[in-house]
Amino acid sequence: MSNDTTRRDFLSVAAAGAALSILTPQAAMAAEAADSDLMVLPGAFAAEHVPQPLSFDPAKLNGLSEKLIRSHWENNYGGSVKALNAVKQKLAVFLEDSALPAYLYNDLKREHLLRTGSVVLHELYFGNLGSKGVPDVALRKAIGAAFGSFETWEKEFRRIGAGLGGGSGWVTLGLNLHSGRLENYWHGDHAHAPAAALPLLVLDMYEHSYQMDYGAAAGSYLDAFFRNIDWETVALRLEKALKIVALARRAA
Repeated sequence: MSNDTTRRDFLSVAAAGAALSILTPQAAMAAEAADSDLMVLPGAFAAEHVPQPLSFDPAKLNGLSEKLIRSHWENNYGGSVKALNAVKQKLAVFLEDSALPAYLYNDLKREHLLRTGSVVLHELYFGNLGSKGVPDVALRKAIGAAFGSFETWEKEFRRIGAGLGGGSGWVTLGLNLHSGRLENYWHGDHAHAPAAALPLLVLDMYEHSYQMDYGAAAGSYLDAFFRNIDWETVALRLEKALKIVALARRAA
């Protein structure tokens, strides 16, 4: 993949307006497999979310303990899955209650936003862990073309993470379908998400993601995170994002 080809692919994403709502690898695969203009989607109020299993052996990570990963997966991520299902059940019921003030309904919608963000970001976070943290040459060049160098990308990504240490939030490397840019994003919580951006690499900076192993030493957690990134997954997410662009071109 040449720098020029990568840049053209990124810039072409601006024409992908029809695909802005497709923000997960699963949805991208569904779009690619669709044989007709009509895609069958899950019900908006269906409380059918189930925890996704870890794709790696948590006992074999470098610097992130099995105890930490299992607690994070079971309690924080698993708790968000349960909460999201509970919120959706309430939404379906309260929508039919004409006596319920709209602002009270929106309290539930706010919780829906937060829980959805938590579930999606946790699944992407765990999905990009489990390897030796070495990107291939093509992916390094693609990221380097957007940031000036791969080292510049990593410097900014780490700095955003360090700034969130001791608090809460996420850091993502994302491909923005509107601007066509590959950028790093700060998320203050589960509800902060850049408009029209497909997450390619996700870092959890909530204290529960590292406190058990590192206490307040968020910098040591950042080092451990980088040692365990599954860059093949990141490359696959980028490939799927570019396929969305191709689908949008054919539909235009």
